[in-house]
Amino acid sequence: MSNSFVLVINSGSSSLKFAVIDSQNGEAVLTGLGECFGLPESRMSWKFNGEKTEIAIEGADSHHKIAIGKLVGLTEELGLQQDIVAVGHRIVHGGEKFTTTVRIDEAVTAEIEKLSDLAPLHNPAGAIGIRAAMEAFPSLPQFAVFDTAFHQTMPEKAFTGAISNELYKEYGIRRYGFHGTSHYFVSREAAKMLGKSIDESSYISVHLGNGASVCAIRNGVSVDTSMGFTPLAGLMMGTRSGDLDPGVIEFLMKKGWSPERVFDTLNKKSGFLGVSGLTSDARGILEAMQEGHEGARLAFEVFTYRVAKYIGSYMIPLSQLDAIIFTGGIGENSLDIRREVLNNLSLLGFVEDAAGNADARFGAAGIIGKSEMLGAVAMVIPTNEEFVIAQQSVELL
Repeated sequence: MSNSFVLVINSGSSSLKFAVIDSQNGEAVLTGLGECFGLPESRMSWKFNGEKTEIAIEGADSHHKIAIGKLVGLTEELGLQQDIVAVGHRIVHGGEKFTTTVRIDEAVTAEIEKLSDLAPLHNPAGAIGIRAAMEAFPSLPQFAVFDTAFHQTMPEKAFTGAISNELYKEYGIRRYGFHGTSHYFVSREAAKMLGKSIDESSYISVHLGNGASVCAIRNGVSVDTSMGFTPLAGLMMGTRSGDLDPGVIEFLMKKGWSPERVFDTLNKKSGFLGVSGLTSDARGILEAMQEGHEGARLAFEVFTYRVAKYIGSYMIPLSQLDAIIFTGGIGENSLDIRREVLNNLSLLGFVEDAAGNADARFGAAGIIGKSEMLGAVAMVIPTNEEFVIAQQSVELL
């Protein structure tokens, strides 16, 4: 058995995802989820050797602590604990403070908590998960890997908002970007698949899931990305609006809407769900569209059009294009959405490879189209953010 397993923890406000990852090959030895924290149906489930187990989590408070406590016993019971060399935590927002993976101490944890204004749903939960894991695994080194870190290479012209500079100086309002570990991983995998050096190639990475973002990657570094100060900006998503005229917010508030109602609508009732009036799930959209549902058809068209628009605009920061990379739950699996995005990119010479598109699904990577004009391909690469967290944790050891 490998001696370089990393326990990867992703703490949400009411959930805790975990995995034990082999840092050499990215294999997930154990995966699990604690969910519905704070509710009577709070539970924890995991999969090991193909078998799934689920238990209830009781206790009014500190569900993260309870779940991680059970995780300690689980890794002991399954004979994994002696092979775990580190704990890696996914942290959503590192602001400008954290530009790379760091080893966690009290000062780092406190700084993550200070950044909670920038990610109020995620950073406080991340810090709770860190404190619980530090107590549960006191002898293991622990590391924080930030969603925003990969995008800290963006030039000023890409991250600066066209607003008063005082807002940046006083409140740190700028473009930060997210999904950094995913964009980092798939760009490196694309370079390997194409036999190119990551330092001498350029990609447009398209992470499409319930959250979605596009990233322009030149010579291995992020030079622009679609999410902004928060994950609400950029592409239309499952329930998020993406880019929107901020005048709409003023208009609704003058109509008597509270700020809470406005942002609840933009974050939780927009995107696929809002446009279709039906569902936030891309599979449900495609099924309803085939049955003639007009709202679903419009949601599909708005989504694929906006993805293609962003891809086209991200040619600007690149001096060449080697590949468009589709990843994330939708990007890896939805043949129809990928096809329509490529159809919308016909001016750039992209033509779908129908057989390749059909084959590159459900965990399979592959080339799904190409542009002779640009000398570029379109490809699918399944993301593995947990592997990045494990690798970067071990590298810092």
